Amino acid sequence: MPHRQDTPPSPQSSQTNANPCSSLSVQRAVFELRSGRMVIVGTKSGDQALILAAENVTEDNLKALRCLSEGPVHVALTGRRAKALELIDEDLGPAFRVVLNSHCTANTIHQYADPLLGTPAPSSHVEEVPSRGYEQAAIGLTKIAHLLPTALVSKLNTSGANDAKTLAKEHNLLTVQAEDVFQSEHCVSQTLQRVSEAPVPLQDAENARVIAYRPLDGGLEHLAIVIGDPTKAGKPALIRIHSQCFTGDLLGSLRCDCGDQLRGAIQAIAKDGGGVLLYLAQEGRGIGLVNKLRAYVLQDQGADTIEANEKLGFDADERIYLPAAFMLNDLGLKQVRLLTNNPTKVQALSEANIEVVDRVTHAFPSNQHNETYLQTKKIKAGHLL
Repeated sequence: MPHRQDTPPSPQSSQTNANPCSSLSVQRAVFELRSGRMVIVGTKSGDQALILAAENVTEDNLKALRCLSEGPVHVALTGRRAKALELIDEDLGPAFRVVLNSHCTANTIHQYADPLLGTPAPSSHVEEVPSRGYEQAAIGLTKIAHLLPTALVSKLNTSGANDAKTLAKEHNLLTVQAEDVFQSEHCVSQTLQRVSEAPVPLQDAENARVIAYRPLDGGLEHLAIVIGDPTKAGKPALIRIHSQCFTGDLLGSLRCDCGDQLRGAIQAIAKDGGGVLLYLAQEGRGIGLVNKLRAYVLQDQGADTIEANEKLGFDADERIYLPAAFMLNDLGLKQVRLLTNNPTKVQALSEANIEVVDRVTHAFPSNQHNETYLQTKKIKAGHLL
């Protein structure tokens, strides 16, 4: 994953070690891309490039990008997406570029990004991009923005940083550094702050309160649902890390088991005498609700849940668990019993210095709509079902 390459820093690191200004520039860049505007990405080597989110390219902003850059325009896409398009034989690298001709239209660019729109004409100009460059940063920004992970990129033909600054000022363009993009989610996880909490009696746990955590850059909030007193049980607290699922949690979708897992966890924690359910804003295994709906269409066309994410250009699972570790530290829970079938969650907490003394199985009966989904999680994702 282009924006998640480094080993995450420990969530116990002081908040003052993180740079909220850097993560704020990333959030601003995300807003610009979601709005269909260009952003300038700079690298350590001094290279500068104009980027657009591929799914938001129009004929107008494509023309504007070509006029400002005066250089070749190419599509930057993940290895997963390049393989899905049969541009490469194997997923050998994290990101690739496809050089576009001067007559390429917005519709063709959309096809590079979205598998539901057909396949673009084959290209022989496909190259793996340099590590930690502006192409990888562009893809990272689209992922953070919950857009399709494909970007339109053009290197600026400027003689120095001052020229790029002039261009940014004259055309009101935001500039963001590639390294800030790569470190953004790790940085954000270290700057979570409690912003609100209140008692919220639940149907299966009347003695519950909800604590909201927000990062300093103003990004999405994560929630800790504290049931009873987790510290007075005389044993490590029972906890569940639950990723937000609008369709399963709220609508009762039968395509997944998320709703059952959410309500079952609350019941289990209440029965145990107390614990915490961490509700992370990571819809669709980290790809966002819109992309999850796109993945559902691909699943209806024959892909499984993992293949669908990869056809869109994502990894099978884009989630990170540093926010969960940070919240557990804030709540004073250094040892936990974890309700999960996912070994990755156990590993992630252990790497963040949270001791998982026991993994508690958390499985529910399947139905005709989610049988294949659950089997895929077991066979391909290693879930212990």
